[in-house]
Amino acid sequence: MQHDVITRARAWLAEDPDPETRAELAALLDAGDLDALGERFAGTLQFGTAGLRGELGAGPMRMNRVVVIRAAAGLAAYLKAKGRGDGLVVVGYDARHKSADFARDTAAVMTAAGLRAAVLPRPLPTPVLAFAIRHLGAVAGVEVTASHNPPRDNGYKVYLGDGSQIVPPADREIADAIDAIASIDDVPRADKGWRTLGDEVLRAYLERTDAVLSPHSPRTARVVYTAMHGVGREVLTAAFARAGFPPPALVAEQADPDPEFPTVAFPNPEEPGAMDLAFEAARAVAPDVVIANDPDADRCAVAVPDASAEGGWRMLRGDEVGALLAAHLVRKDASGVFAASIVSSSLLGRIAAAAGLPHEETLTGFKWIARVEGLRYGYEEALGYCVDPGGVRDKDGITAALLVTELVSELKEQGRTLTDLLDELAVEHGLHATDQLSVRVEDLTVIADAMRTLREHPPESLAGLRVVSAEDLTEGSAKLPPTDGLRYHLDGEYTARVIVRPSGTEPKLKCYLEVVVPVPSAPALPAARDAAGVVLAALKRDLSVAAGL
Repeated sequence: MQHDVITRARAWLAEDPDPETRAELAALLDAGDLDALGERFAGTLQFGTAGLRGELGAGPMRMNRVVVIRAAAGLAAYLKAKGRGDGLVVVGYDARHKSADFARDTAAVMTAAGLRAAVLPRPLPTPVLAFAIRHLGAVAGVEVTASHNPPRDNGYKVYLGDGSQIVPPADREIADAIDAIASIDDVPRADKGWRTLGDEVLRAYLERTDAVLSPHSPRTARVVYTAMHGVGREVLTAAFARAGFPPPALVAEQADPDPEFPTVAFPNPEEPGAMDLAFEAARAVAPDVVIANDPDADRCAVAVPDASAEGGWRMLRGDEVGALLAAHLVRKDASGVFAASIVSSSLLGRIAAAAGLPHEETLTGFKWIARVEGLRYGYEEALGYCVDPGGVRDKDGITAALLVTELVSELKEQGRTLTDLLDELAVEHGLHATDQLSVRVEDLTVIADAMRTLREHPPESLAGLRVVSAEDLTEGSAKLPPTDGLRYHLDGEYTARVIVRPSGTEPKLKCYLEVVVPVPSAPALPAARDAAGVVLAALKRDLSVAAGL
């Protein structure tokens, strides 16, 4: 076994084109560090519907140039097999370590394979790449990004020509094509021949962002904005300027791209502490709203003034922002399908029904939401919002920020706030309170064991509410393809819903909780919130016990 690991490591070293990962691997071999080598050569990063994502480093279990070259060659082979071997592939990238290298390698492989490749001019938000695919008539697109993962990670996200992320069976077919590559020495790579785009695609994207706003809506809201050390600032501030909003007050420490993400433990607005600097800036300038993008700017986080919150500001949950944007679009006479993933709040369905609009539920991920026929608006609780599916068939943190700021401006003119609107929605449709039990693990068997425990010993009640239905989502249904997950509906004094699933992008078990509490009138809201909080806390506790966590 030890000899096998060393043999594979030496073979990898011989073909690795990157001096940094070659040096890393050579040092491990020289030191005889079999534990580290075994970890890097324990298998291969699996290409799936999230593409690739993992820690940077040498070996097949890390993100590196060898892995990326193989992935690009597999994608090229897939496109050629589908009769698109002379098509255009657009490549975008963020500002993480190695992103530019991975983008260049992808263009080199595509060009040598006979496809036409075009690379965005510099690190730009993921939604710009998603827009560029359809705008340029490409057959596929690649975005090199690890989104909001830790600094040591990078990733590889693949889109097809409809501008949406890949779904089965394309992911499996691309993975099979990758597996068929014995060595990257067998993969031709061009030295030149691809095109580096200018700013024309970015200009076209910015022109399109205007479409999400009403022509004569108020543009008065004052915003504190953080790019979270990512690539959002340039594009968001340009979009705000075009729209005529006041320039956002920037969180200076996080405004420019920095792959080390020095001010945050995790560059994700949802993580504890990530918004501390933004709230500090907000206390200094007293804006109407705080807005954050994640590092590749496809997600949008929103915070509101709240005297009862520590520091005076409260992060809205993704489900709250999803409902606010839906209500705003309804008032703008939007037509078409409103859609959300199954782990998102059921409130969207209530809002759509009240407006006479169709509503769809999909599996988790915008790869599914974006494919809903007739989609007008889609969102996911993890801060992802698609407010202009005609332009970007993916989540887009820039256009979402524009629409949030328009809504805040309109409410401001009426002497109201986002919090007021949330209260009104609760009175009209019931308080839909959501929370999440998220367990990050070092050992992935913990997740598998928890899922097996729940399947073998399904709970009969949680938080004093009886489980009235238990679905194993691996079985699929007429509306949902199979996926690894469990869904429980509960009833009793209140109705509730629980969904348990492994994360597709991080080593986490995620449990999504929702309780619906009727609200007869506005004065009953505080009591309803207290009741919802008690139920959600009990759901977390009982579910942890049931799953053996």
